[in-house]
Amino acid sequence: MTPKDFEQRLADLRPRLHRYCARMTGSAIDGEDVLQDSLIKALRARDAGVEVENLQAWLFRIAHNTCLDFLRQGARQRDVPLIDQIEADTVPDPDIVSVSFRTFLQLPEVQRCAVILKDVLGYSIEEIAGIADLSPASAKSALQRGRLALRRLAEAPGDARLPLLTEAARQQMTTYVRLFQSGDFDAIRALLAEEVRLDLVNRLQLAGRDRVGVYFTRYASEPKWRFAFGAVEGRPAMLVFDRTSSADRPAHFVILSWQAQRITAIRDFLFAGYALQEADWVLLG
Repeated sequence: MTPKDFEQRLADLRPRLHRYCARMTGSAIDGEDVLQDSLIKALRARDAGVEVENLQAWLFRIAHNTCLDFLRQGARQRDVPLIDQIEADTVPDPDIVSVSFRTFLQLPEVQRCAVILKDVLGYSIEEIAGIADLSPASAKSALQRGRLALRRLAEAPGDARLPLLTEAARQQMTTYVRLFQSGDFDAIRALLAEEVRLDLVNRLQLAGRDRVGVYFTRYASEPKWRFAFGAVEGRPAMLVFDRTSSADRPAHFVILSWQAQRITAIRDFLFAGYALQEADWVLLG
């Protein structure tokens, strides 16, 4: 496989890999971080001459192990009940795709992996065993236990992720959105810190006020976007809607980091619309 073919396959598989990482970590945003780390590892391995027979399975193994590293480093605080003692009865598949991230996070990691790979992404027991380094019998048991646990958890009251925003965070993002709505990009540029960083996810990264300032030109020249204040996974965000689409959900979103009333980082998911398919979001006005 040529380097160009390899990179094209990575691009093709990226949304599918993100879906797995998002559900394993419990966050579409954290899932994108883990996915980027996974792809860097894959590119380094290719450059080191690693031969790959089944690229998709190999990438999922890398993503799976990177998710476990992320979780075990304590990057997310979670309360995981001891579900391993549940009887591994065979039960019909629940509506797994609609289960919330928080519910998935209550499963032990192996069960979570098996359910996501089988019921969300459609992998076989043998493929799950290969990705998670399990025997087929262990993979089947983890799937059965995970399905039963999710069914029980789904019967509990909902746990919608409601944003708890400080007044400062709310004011900062509403100001940013208002300036976008009015097209006052010079005013936005004035808010940028000297060493501001831009992550245009899945496309490019820039650093420095002068370089990042050019980024707003794309939005200034494109009238199809409509901007609104909202939250993604409880974090203040600018939700971006496509005026040419009838969809009632955003096309993508933008999140910011601030320090001393200056924007220090912009993370724009314009070229990673797949992330919003997995994220909890809410329109706040």
